[in-house]
Amino acid sequence: MSILVPYLSDAMVRVTELAAIAAERLAGRGDEKAADAAAVDAMRQAFNNIDFKGRVVIGEGERDEAPMLYIGEEVGTGLGPEVDIALDPLEGTTLTAKAMENALAVLAISPRGGLLHAPDTYMDKIAVGPGLPANTIDLDATAAENVVEIAKAKGVGVSEITACVLDRPRHMEIIESLRSAGARISLISDGDVAGVINTTNPQTGIDLYIGQGGAPEGVLAAAALKCVGGQMQGRLRFRNDDERKRAERVGITDYNKKYDLSELASSETVFCATGVTKGCLVDGVMRSNGRVETDTLIMSSADRMIRRIRSSHSIE
Repeated sequence: MSILVPYLSDAMVRVTELAAIAAERLAGRGDEKAADAAAVDAMRQAFNNIDFKGRVVIGEGERDEAPMLYIGEEVGTGLGPEVDIALDPLEGTTLTAKAMENALAVLAISPRGGLLHAPDTYMDKIAVGPGLPANTIDLDATAAENVVEIAKAKGVGVSEITACVLDRPRHMEIIESLRSAGARISLISDGDVAGVINTTNPQTGIDLYIGQGGAPEGVLAAAALKCVGGQMQGRLRFRNDDERKRAERVGITDYNKKYDLSELASSETVFCATGVTKGCLVDGVMRSNGRVETDTLIMSSADRMIRRIRSSHSIE
């Protein structure tokens, strides 16, 4: 039986729904900060009404950088189970500001200590969905070597394998390696949480996610993968001493450690993602006839449950 009280799953859906609705009001208006602030405020207010002892372990930054939902902030009424929270009230601020696809409001919860306290640094990541033999992927192998192994495990040619990569100059070596092996590449402009989760859904056509992105987003993605049995590895990357000090403050001293999925998300998890704009995973917020429609993906590692929840809200 789940050690996360069942009502918390429904409560978390409500939290991401309200954050998505708030952010969508600013979609296409060209103001990333305003859209993010609206989502943060809505998510924080929603937490206030939930009976749990929530602690933000992946959030908007450290306390001196973020007024709300900062790392270490306590949320909820203070009654009920003790829960760690990884969150991104608006995953895809640029996508929202430009009214582009795949912006999400996301969060994951776990019992205390169940999520890696990743600092706000970069992380090298590699991930695949469920159904593959253990150790199919290896962060220390080349991108080409990884797609060859995935193709073998799936019984197809490498030309049938599609890798999702953030479209960044720093990924040119990865892109060249993938193309040298004959794999297909799906480049995305933003939203690497969605990029990782796309490996879990055959309808997206994504077999592999690989590249460097935010470490907090890596923990969020790992929480989602844990719910479906995928594989993931990550390694923190530091650009300066300040980022190493951030890592030390959350208890990380091995700067070169390669984390696997069980270390990124070591305990039971529940993951929620509500669409802000339309995307591969879920539809975006829709408004009509005085109602607001939302579409949410919720997953649980306890029973490998995956649900899509479509809700209709009063515009009030």
